[in-house]
Amino acid sequence: METKIKNYVMDSSVIIKWFTEEENTLDAIQLRQMHIEGNAEIAAPDLLLYEIGNALRYNKKLNENDIISAVDSLIEIEIDIVVPTKEVMDNAVSFSLKYDITVYDAYFLSLAYLLKFTLITADEKFHNKVKELGFIELLKELNL
Repeated sequence: METKIKNYVMDSSVIIKWFTEEENTLDAIQLRQMHIEGNAEIAAPDLLLYEIGNALRYNKKLNENDIISAVDSLIEIEIDIVVPTKEVMDNAVSFSLKYDITVYDAYFLSLAYLLKFTLITADEKFHNKVKELGFIELLKELNL
């Protein structure tokens, strides 16, 4: 029987767990492995690269080469890095105002909405504000 490929947009709160030991790190790594094995497609806005690079920059356990290697790995495993478009940005602004969330978070939400992907987040506060949309899942509640 053929396995159905799952389509996800993952926000930075999930992807950062690939490089740091945090709660639900193993779940996040399992999602990465699903992508590498071809059982999941991961998409994210190019904003992800900046957010991950910035977060890792402030991790005292990592040096410059560690940070460069981490960001490079996101490109090497062929996550679909999506450049900004007017449609995604316009929807992000609308989501931001409607749900009282940052435009940064709303951009991930908008991308998932327009791609018809499931958005995975580890940010409970964000999740609780937008869960009524029905296409966002909390990492710790996923059944992998």
